[in-house]
Amino acid sequence: MSASFPNLPEITIPGLTGDRAFRPPLVMGILNVTPDSFSDGGKHDDRSSALCAAEQMLEDGADILDIGGESTRPGAPAIEVQEEIQRTVPVIAELRSLYPHTPLSIDTMKSQVAEAAIQAGAGIVNDVTAGTHDPDLLPMCAEKDVVVVLMHMRGNPRDMQSRTVYADVVAEVRDHLNARIETAVEAGVSRKRIWIDPGFGFAKLPQHNCEIVKALDELSGLGCPILLGASRKSTLGHLTGRPVHDREPESLAAGLIAALNGASVLRVHDAGAMQRALTVAKAMTRNDG
Repeated sequence: MSASFPNLPEITIPGLTGDRAFRPPLVMGILNVTPDSFSDGGKHDDRSSALCAAEQMLEDGADILDIGGESTRPGAPAIEVQEEIQRTVPVIAELRSLYPHTPLSIDTMKSQVAEAAIQAGAGIVNDVTAGTHDPDLLPMCAEKDVVVVLMHMRGNPRDMQSRTVYADVVAEVRDHLNARIETAVEAGVSRKRIWIDPGFGFAKLPQHNCEIVKALDELSGLGCPILLGASRKSTLGHLTGRPVHDREPESLAAGLIAALNGASVLRVHDAGAMQRALTVAKAMTRNDG
C-alpha cells in the first residue's frame, strides 16, 4: 500500500484579530538576520536584504516566517540580548506592517528578545532550548498567549555535539519533550499553543537524525504539532557528500518523508521548492476513494 499524507488536525496560530486556522503540513521559511548562520549567514543581515528575502519566500508560498538573530549552528558564539533585539525586532515590525496576516516567529532562547518580538508582531516563539536557557521565557509566553516551539537539545550550541550518546534516541527525545511540555503547561502555556521539535542536528549524529524522522509517529503521541528542521543540515551532506549550498534535493526528500510521517511544520530555506514538492506529493498520494 502506498504512503499518504496523514490527516493532521488544523493548527491555530494567534494573529492580529484572533486565532487563524491552518491545514498542515505548513512551510516555515527561515530568515536569519545573522552574519554567521551555517547556510545563509551574512545574506540577510541588513533590513533591506532581509525584507527582500521575506517577500520572495512569501511569493513562493511560505506559510510562516521564522526570524532569527543568533546563530545556533554547532560552536556558534552567544550574543547579547540588545544586539539580538536590534537585529530582529525592526525586521519583524516591518514585516508585520507589510504582511499583517502572515504568521511570524522569533527564533530565540531569550525571554527579553521574545517579548520585544511579540510586541513587534510575532505570534510564535521558537526556542531551541525548550525553555531551559531562560526560566522567564515560558511564563512570558503564557502571559502573551503565543505559540511556543519546544525543541530537544542537549547542552548548548557550543558543546551540543559532544553530547551525542544515546541508549534509545527516540525514547529519550520523546521523554525529554514530554517533560518540557508538562513544564510549559505548569508555567501557564496552553497545550494548544505548544509545538514540539525533535531537534534534527542538535546533539545528534546522522544515524540519530534518521531514526527520529522514521519514528515521528511516536512523537505524535505527545499530542502536539511536530516541527522539523532538516533543511541543508550536515546529516544530509553526510549522506550524499554534497556541500551546504548544494543540498536542496536532500532537503526536499527529508521534508517530504517528515510530512508523510506526521510533521505538521517544515522549517526550510527554500520555501518555494518545498511547497512545490508538497503539492506534487499530496496529489500523487491522495486517496480519493
